[in-house]
Formats: sequence, structure tokens, C-alpha cells
Amino acid sequence: MNKAVLEGLLFVVGEDGLTLDQIEDVLEIDEDSSKKLIMELKKDYEDESRGLRIDFLGNRFKITTKFEHKEYYQKLIENPATNFLSQAALETLAIIAYNEPVTRIQIDTIRGVGSSSIVRKLVAKGFIKEVGRSDLPGRPILYETTSEFLDYFGLSSIDDLPKLDDILESVKQEEVDDNPDLYTSKYTEIEEE
Repeated sequence: MNKAVLEGLLFVVGEDGLTLDQIEDVLEIDEDSSKKLIMELKKDYEDESRGLRIDFLGNRFKITTKFEHKEYYQKLIENPATNFLSQAALETLAIIAYNEPVTRIQIDTIRGVGSSSIVRKLVAKGFIKEVGRSDLPGRPILYETTSEFLDYFGLSSIDDLPKLDDILESVKQEEVDDNPDLYTSKYTEIEEE
């Protein structure tokens, strides 16, 4: 059962991965048991019928794709039929465009949900790129939009984006139009005779 839980934990944390200490703490097992468990799961993933593997990168264990399948992943990313942007991707792009350069943690804070997989997809599609590291603790990666982003949305520069004040005013006006004030309503009381 612990092996299945570990697999789920690795999936949930995504690119952040897990340290050996985290595995020990969450599963409440000792270091030797943690090492044995991760090695068993790693061995399961080594089977050629599996498309994923467990790697030890940056002092953390992570689920990654197998390198030998990379040409298929590239085809998927480049395929026009799958080259659309979800609502979450559009939200993430807007956050980056209006706040660049920005870290993934800052994006997550603004969106209120994790964005690591969306950020990876946007990098793979060429809409955003890594432009350095922040001075914040841990030196997280900074992201900015690319010229491909500008081309896709028909912008000559990032300055061509609509101003946030205009967008907020438009949203406020829509809310007023959708929810008229009862006191200024076109309906009036019928007077009794």
C-alpha cells in the first residue's frame, strides 16, 4: 500500500518532487524503508511497457517521462489539433504578461491554484520563457512572454495589451448592467385608488 501512496504523492507534487525526508515524514517510515520503497517503485517504472520513470533530480525524487519517447511528446506539442489554450492557460498567460518577469509561486498566488503543469506547457509551446532567477529565497525561475506569444495574439509589443484599468471598468459596467439597482428600476409601484 505504501508504494501506491508514494506513487500518488509523486504525482501530486509534480515537478517539485519529494525529498527522502518528506517521504519518511508523510509515510511515517524510517530512512531504510523509504529508500527501499522508492527503489521498488523506480524498478516498477523501468519496465518497457511504462511511459514514465522516477528520477532523482535536484535532491528530489520526481516522476518524469522517458527520454526515448521524446519525439512523440514533441509531435503532440506541435500538432495543430492539440495546440489550443485552455482557460487556465489563458489565465496564466495573462498573469505573466501583465506582471512579467514573474515566478511560478507568484502566478500560483494570483490564480489561487497550482500552475506548474500549465507553466511547463506554455514553455513547451514557446509562449513563455525562463529569463533568469529572482532574488527571493530559493532563487525561483522568472518567466516572461515570448515573441511567439505576441504573434499568436496579434500584438506588436507587450505595450499593446489592453490596460488593466480599462478591463476593470468594463467588468464593473457589465456587473451593473446585469444587476440593475432596484431603486432605479424601470418598474414602479401601482398606486391604490
